[in-house]
Amino acid sequence: MNFLRSERVSASLLLAAAVLGLVIANSPIGHDLVEFKHAHLAVPFTGLDLSLGHWVSDGLLAVFFFIVAVELRRELVIGELNSFSKAALPAIAALGGVVAPALVFLAFAGAGPTADGWPIPTATDIAFALGVLAMFGRFIPTRVRVFLLALAVLDDLIAILIIAFFFTSDADLAYLGFAAITVTLFGMMSRLLSPRSPYVLARRAQWPVMVALWTLAVLTWSFVYLSGVHATIAGVMLGLVMSRRPAGRAVHSLEPLSNAVILPLFAFSAALVAIPAVRPSELDPAFWGILVGLPVGKIVGITLIGGIATLFVHRRTGIKPLTWSDIAMVGALGGIGFTVSLLMNELAFREYPEVADQGVVAVLIGSGIAIAISAVFVALRSRTYRRSGAAEGVGGPLAH
Repeated sequence: MNFLRSERVSASLLLAAAVLGLVIANSPIGHDLVEFKHAHLAVPFTGLDLSLGHWVSDGLLAVFFFIVAVELRRELVIGELNSFSKAALPAIAALGGVVAPALVFLAFAGAGPTADGWPIPTATDIAFALGVLAMFGRFIPTRVRVFLLALAVLDDLIAILIIAFFFTSDADLAYLGFAAITVTLFGMMSRLLSPRSPYVLARRAQWPVMVALWTLAVLTWSFVYLSGVHATIAGVMLGLVMSRRPAGRAVHSLEPLSNAVILPLFAFSAALVAIPAVRPSELDPAFWGILVGLPVGKIVGITLIGGIATLFVHRRTGIKPLTWSDIAMVGALGGIGFTVSLLMNELAFREYPEVADQGVVAVLIGSGIAIAISAVFVALRSRTYRRSGAAEGVGGPLAH
């Protein structure tokens, strides 16, 4: 199962699933499959009634966000974001990587009805970015890999906040209150599985706690969904409150499922759209905002803001600075939006299905351009480090 934890494998499966979805959607059976995706599946007596596509994007994708939240918490507590000096540079660069693509999008979309799609090109797909780095950057130093990981984690945090605040309306406070209760109970019960707990349970006695945790997790997801907040936020909440050691074990168990099933299934479902039969001049401005915002906005924002910030951070902390070339390489990798961009596209254009279809194509093309650019960047930088003998910690992909 370890190969399913590889960034290379995860990125390959994600890309293959997205391409397969786009190809099938534009084949003779595409229409029937799209209709099947929109078929509803209700759970009796619960108020849960979602289409199959939403069971994937709202339900299964919560597992991915749980993993992201656990990784975020780990980095904030014991990782590369556990102090201001460590977090300052990737945080500033991540902010630049959000603002610049949003401005590029708005430059195309203006104040029109699709301007709400500005968050779409701001996301970075952490799994895909690390996958490209692993494929082409064998000799990239560890400090550059760590910078990319920290930036991508912070980028995901910003994406989570955007989803929570900009894509939520008329939240039901009662259901949110129920979710808060179940999340609190989840966090408390998870501590029973921690080795440092005063109530350490024998391995055979842990299964009732595991059943209780799964029950509380499902209840939390249901309450968050019924509250009107996007249900993936439930995964974030659970990941942030779960005791660190049990959370690490949970991620170790769930990561193969996420990489091999959940993320490819979401990519396949999201890419299951017919390519719009329109001339380029008839495409919505949002299409061009996403297409340009991902590869261009990200690389400009991260390189410019991150490059300037590194000068000040180096002077104050004495930390060995990254070169402008390294930051530009990370900026190119940041333009691979994919998973989170596809999710934001779905949320932003719920009322404009035609624009949403164009947005999917724009995300795939924009991310594809970013993959090509970043692959060249990473290969060139890796070759430079190999020749100079300055490689640090070369070898396999960065461990999570």
